[in-house]
Amino acid sequence: MKIDPWGSVRIEDYSKLFDEFGIARFEGMLRKLPDAHRLMRRKVIFGHRGYEMIVDAIVRGEPFAVMSGFMPSGKVHLGGKMVMEEIIYHQQMGGDAFVAIADMEAHSVRGISWRDCERLGVEEYILSLIALGFKPEGHIYFQSKSRTIQDLLFELGCGVNFTELSAIYGLKSDTKISHLTSVLAQSADILQPQLEEFGGPKPTVIPVGADQDPHIRLARDVANRMRMFFVEAREGYISIRGKDIDKKMLEKLEQMFDCKSKLYEAHLDLYGDYTLDEVDRIVREFEIKLGGYGFIPPASTYHRFMSGLTGGKMSSSIPESFIALTEPPESAARKVMRAKTGGRVTLKEQQELGGIPEDCSVYDLLLFHLVEDDHEVEEIYRECVNGKRSCGTCKKLAAELITGFLKDHQDRREDARLRLKEYEVVGVI
Repeated sequence: MKIDPWGSVRIEDYSKLFDEFGIARFEGMLRKLPDAHRLMRRKVIFGHRGYEMIVDAIVRGEPFAVMSGFMPSGKVHLGGKMVMEEIIYHQQMGGDAFVAIADMEAHSVRGISWRDCERLGVEEYILSLIALGFKPEGHIYFQSKSRTIQDLLFELGCGVNFTELSAIYGLKSDTKISHLTSVLAQSADILQPQLEEFGGPKPTVIPVGADQDPHIRLARDVANRMRMFFVEAREGYISIRGKDIDKKMLEKLEQMFDCKSKLYEAHLDLYGDYTLDEVDRIVREFEIKLGGYGFIPPASTYHRFMSGLTGGKMSSSIPESFIALTEPPESAARKVMRAKTGGRVTLKEQQELGGIPEDCSVYDLLLFHLVEDDHEVEEIYRECVNGKRSCGTCKKLAAELITGFLKDHQDRREDARLRLKEYEVVGVI
């Protein structure tokens, strides 16, 4: 199974992501969260990597961050809204929020001009993000205008080679250097919240669609690679191994622990009551004093893709397949009324056999975005599969709700335009 962040691959079997890429099922996180998001409760967010540490931070009221980004290559649609909602949810739960406008990626991969990157970044993405509830204390920036990202990108590039990127992304030998640079810029985006200027190492979650997992895997690998020390639990003790560290540094590190220890040329073993997390925290603090980063591998959540209104995956090249947050509400309503459903050929067959909501773009609209009440969504599902609900009924409901949502959202976007200066977006004067 190949996952391409820049392709138009439609994932038919999400279970393969668990088996082939090591993504964990999200269901186990639900009972631990004090207030799970709608997309989590409805299993739209289906998988994660390392999200346990985010749950712990939320429950304990400890620092954590949320980060994701948007490539400004066209109109923002409902798929982008999902990511925005996930960012805003984690910000509301206490996370320090970071949003990248990935103009380097748009310019190098899609050929979008810098001027259009800035225009689309502000007009399409940033205004909608603010309209949906993003708070001013969050961080919004354009990759190409952030000196912090440029510096971190360069440092990360010292530890990654083309062969590794090719293995992760399936890149060919004719891949442009600027494309490779934009890939590393995304790792810099993901790790930036853990820099000292933003409070140092902390659990960080990256909400993405499943097709973006290669970026997560690279960033997690790079985070480990940038460490100066490796901490691991052994049977009866904890071992700390230095990376290109002389014995004198290990001697200084040894003095920070009040327990029995044994020092070797390249590693230090601890025997005592320290937990692995406690040792790792102390080692990270020591590493930062030496000029290191002490990165924690980032966590991630993965959401399912909405069905395109015309069937298959949403595509920017097929306007009828998606609903943009900036398009006229009447246009969106017309698209809904023409959308592909999971209904039967005739009303009689629908009543006898029931519909197939799992194969219905209109039901996806209701499930993902338009109906807040979980019980109402469940009732719609039951009535559909039992043949008690027609496709026309759902279409009319969805058309009415999308019209109302877009009118309200576009009013909020105009208010966001007036408030834009509150947000100090890096790259926008």
